[in-house]
Amino acid sequence: MTVALTVDGVAVDLDDTGGSLLDALRDQLGVTSVKDGCSPQGQCGCCTVLVDGKPRVACVTPLRRVAGRSVTTVDGLPAGRRDALVDAFVAHGASQCGFCTPGILCRLAAHEDGADVVAVEASLLAHLCRCTGWRTVVDAGVAALDPSRSPAAPGPGSPAPTAVVDGAERRAAMEGGVAQQVGADVVLGRGGFSADTAPRGALVAVPDGAGDWAVAATLQAARALVGKVQGRRSGQRVHPPIEVPAGEWALTLATSWVEPGYLEPDASWCEPGGEPSSPLANGGAFGAKSDSPAPAAARMLADRHGATVLAVLSREDVVRLGAKRPPVAAGVRADGTGVLRVARTPGIAEAVASAGPGLVVQEVDVIGPPTSAQVRAAGWAEAAVLLAGLRAMRDGPPPAGRATATVSAPAGGTAEATVTVNPEGLATAVEVTVFAGAALDEVVLRSYVTGAAHMALGWVTTEGLAVDDDGVPEDLTIRSWGILRARDTPPVAVHLAQAPAGAPAVAVSDATFAAVAAATWIALGLPPAWPTSRGAPR
Repeated sequence: MTVALTVDGVAVDLDDTGGSLLDALRDQLGVTSVKDGCSPQGQCGCCTVLVDGKPRVACVTPLRRVAGRSVTTVDGLPAGRRDALVDAFVAHGASQCGFCTPGILCRLAAHEDGADVVAVEASLLAHLCRCTGWRTVVDAGVAALDPSRSPAAPGPGSPAPTAVVDGAERRAAMEGGVAQQVGADVVLGRGGFSADTAPRGALVAVPDGAGDWAVAATLQAARALVGKVQGRRSGQRVHPPIEVPAGEWALTLATSWVEPGYLEPDASWCEPGGEPSSPLANGGAFGAKSDSPAPAAARMLADRHGATVLAVLSREDVVRLGAKRPPVAAGVRADGTGVLRVARTPGIAEAVASAGPGLVVQEVDVIGPPTSAQVRAAGWAEAAVLLAGLRAMRDGPPPAGRATATVSAPAGGTAEATVTVNPEGLATAVEVTVFAGAALDEVVLRSYVTGAAHMALGWVTTEGLAVDDDGVPEDLTIRSWGILRARDTPPVAVHLAQAPAGAPAVAVSDATFAAVAAATWIALGLPPAWPTSRGAPR
């Protein structure tokens, strides 16, 4: 059976294999601007398209449901509307890896002119952006959709765009940890993601749940072989799995596993005898893809089958197999000495020692998902936060609901953060001053700082992963990890400290992450466990 419809103004007949509109767009038409971030969960918004002008999540839309209708991807948006949005996103630094933005652009393009902050934030409830911290996305959307403002006009607190792309990409690479592109092509989703660049006709492999991979002609067929079903949200309360060490402590803290939450699922393709493509593409995944299983699987399967193979993880596979931030449980004395217990993780003891030399690290065996010391500032951020909490206690109780913390990263870069929280424990304002040396590009720098602040707020207040007694993650859906949504993310004011002439550029995202986490914790009254979940959305 075939389904006739119009895609980006062109009439097409597509085979109905019982799959989704997303399957048909990517597998049959090769439309790679429509991204698969969580199918068939329908929760990340990366596959959003317009159906007869209305936003629709393609991964949960059966192909047969759009028979005779008009489908518009970001590639087919009216040029004027699309260019206005892209220009605004570039001007505000509202796209970093670029995986989520095509879907966001489609949804925003469906707005009538005059959309304000509230309307844009409401639209973004259907999306997840892990990189930018939302505020730049909101500013860009308002700038593009409000006819009283120039489409590329910066929002409040945002600088004018810089024309030097080299500086922008150098700053992005410094903060993201890998070479990154910056510009309009990135906003349009053309960042070179492995699942997009695999040759047409490549075999597709997915984990089979038993330690091997199922291989088929298409992603839909491969998933059918393993009986893939949509992941679940457990509803279980997140709790720290490690007990605080016994002792007389001035301050204690226990945390849970945290899902890095990168949007592009691990993917890599390889020709027989060749080198596999990188699963990182245009984003560093906050260090969490350093041990991705996709490249090795692609190489092994390409040689086994004598054909090009694309190995790709589903969102559920990412949660089960991907590296997490290791949980810790620590007690510190007033002099900064103490004990930090952490899930056994290669390199974590050295990371803790780099920021907390007075802490004795005890690695313990914990039944749970894999962990990595490569995940953003893992180990040293926890040590820095504990010491910042001690400093706050020595200086006397901070004003209720507001605190400031300063953190210097072991590799350089310093951030000072002030966080204000309301009586319900929700952050209402964040102010960050960063000492980054040469800015290179202020727009990109502010974007990365804002994203790090957003991640830190979630780490302390809402983010965590429920794990069952067998160590298997129970929260397999995008919405179950507690990542703050756009409308729950407060304004983030970013100030760039004046650098001495000739000062080299240094990364400040991780220092920002630790400083905002520390200030949030202090403002909340130093609760002994994270996430605090004080009235925050889950």
